[in-house]
Amino acid sequence: VQLQASGGGLVQAGGSLRLSCAASGVIFSINSMGWYRQAPGKEREWVAGIVSDSRTNYADSVKGRFTISRDNAKNTVYLQMNSLKPEDTAVYYCNAIITGATSINSHWGQGTQVTVSS
Repeated sequence: VQLQASGGGLVQAGGSLRLSCAASGVIFSINSMGWYRQAPGKEREWVAGIVSDSRTNYADSVKGRFTISRDNAKNTVYLQMNSLKPEDTAVYYCNAIITGATSINSHWGQGTQVTVSS
């Protein structure tokens, strides 16, 4: 299983970006998908998550500004980021808990850089 993230970039404060992460490989089901981020000098932190029935949850720091969604047919999760702030600058990683042929595993994407200028 591979996760391919895309959509990062440079944006001014107040702007928007949309991240995508597509899962490929031997996938029986995707139990949950989520986004994490890691800013320079800081630990990786959880940002948002969505489970198989599309229930969502968000970190307090992004609630009301970010929206996570998924397209089950495409095995893809999205993160719409609005009203971006300089403190949102980080490498964003997608994660998926996937049931494969013989086991359930956690998978990570390669990370995509988001830079918000003030």
